[in-house]
Amino acid sequence: MYVPLPSGTGLGLDFGTSNSLAARLDGRGLRCLPLEGAEAILPTATYLDRDFHSTIGQAAIDQYIEDNRGRTVELIPEVIGKSSLLTQEGAAQSRAAPETLTQDVYGPAVEDAGLPGRLFRGLKRLLGDPETRRLMVFGQPYRLVALIVPVLLGMRRAMERDGALAGVPLCVGHPVHFEGRHDHRDRTALVRLEEACRYAGLPPLTFYPEPLAATLAWLHRAGARGQGTALTVDFGGGTLDLCVVRFADQAMDILSTAGAALGGDHLDQRLFESLLFPELGQGERWRRAGDEREIDTPFPFSRYAPFLLNWSIAYTLNQNQFRAPVMDLMGRPGPAAQKFRRLYTLITQNLAYETFAALREGKRRLSESASVSIDLPELDLSLDLDRARFEALIAPELAQFETTVDQALARAELPPEAIDVVITTGGSSLIPAVQARLQARFGDRLVSHDPFASVASGLALAAAQGLGRPAPR
Repeated sequence: MYVPLPSGTGLGLDFGTSNSLAARLDGRGLRCLPLEGAEAILPTATYLDRDFHSTIGQAAIDQYIEDNRGRTVELIPEVIGKSSLLTQEGAAQSRAAPETLTQDVYGPAVEDAGLPGRLFRGLKRLLGDPETRRLMVFGQPYRLVALIVPVLLGMRRAMERDGALAGVPLCVGHPVHFEGRHDHRDRTALVRLEEACRYAGLPPLTFYPEPLAATLAWLHRAGARGQGTALTVDFGGGTLDLCVVRFADQAMDILSTAGAALGGDHLDQRLFESLLFPELGQGERWRRAGDEREIDTPFPFSRYAPFLLNWSIAYTLNQNQFRAPVMDLMGRPGPAAQKFRRLYTLITQNLAYETFAALREGKRRLSESASVSIDLPELDLSLDLDRARFEALIAPELAQFETTVDQALARAELPPEAIDVVITTGGSSLIPAVQARLQARFGDRLVSHDPFASVASGLALAAAQGLGRPAPR
């Protein structure tokens, strides 16, 4: 099916797994709107305090970090029901009710009584899971849809400040496939996202695939002259989306799409695991006195790892069951003590987010330099990383990337030689190893286009020409 390339006026909303943006096309041109202060990029984060007041964006992340820095976590058992025990039964002819003892039934200690607020990140990943309907927030069941409304509401208000909403068509992006394994995950996710947009007060909208939006943005910049076949690679923080498009003057024909649950967040976790874990006590021994003899076992680092790799829940390590073994080991002589002092500092000062931020910055600088030094002064640690080691660490993800490219070409029934231009967007597309693999296949046909804003810009272009489709019912 051929559709005209966009022109005119329109709004684009890129609700991302990690970050969100909005763009506007009007008489002043195509531009991104400021969403948080003067910043166009809004972290897709919501923080709810105990009074259910919400904060979004970077302010939400900063508030979460400060509220949990140095805070000891004390879990209390959760009441899961009540039990009744018959203590005295009345006589056969008595009208008195039998006497019973009723008491609460407690489950595992899972409730953090002192938790000042909940941070929600990456909820886009759950939109396609029909089994995830509600999340408990301070004893209240919150629908998943309600938890993403604050970010969309903040974006709506930013559009209003720019005067962008009145009578302007709006198009919202979506990945080729939402994360999950359910057969109807894409339909489920779009229905939920449309509902959240309505609750946020956004006007009637349509949806458009994110990699196609990036293609539109490049064609708009290139002036849509000539004809050819493009492969668009949108490699962002949370997902990898590709599409093959045939364009000719003012028309486009979508040949295929492909996607994977792969993004910069996964690469950051790989770096944290490979570079930081050995410096935090992984692989060390734990010797302690037993009843009859000394106990010598590996330190149970696997209990800590899942929390460390997910910075939004890393604060839960600051409880006695996790701190006590670390404190025991950090007080002993030997080189391992310094590693456990780092782990203790990271846990008690809630430094996981800052650590991930330093790794991301190092990864970014590695796109410009052959080697970098990643400084973590709070942990008294400096890590050296070069491209060769980085590429070896992320080899599984690079293999998955190439497999997804193969899928896009196979579905279009085209060899690499039939692709005239490869358009890359998304922050992860700037990684030299990603660029090298694409250049190995497509040579000098590779172009990088506006890595962070191309999707939002393309959505605004799609809205201007009515290219989007309504949410499924």
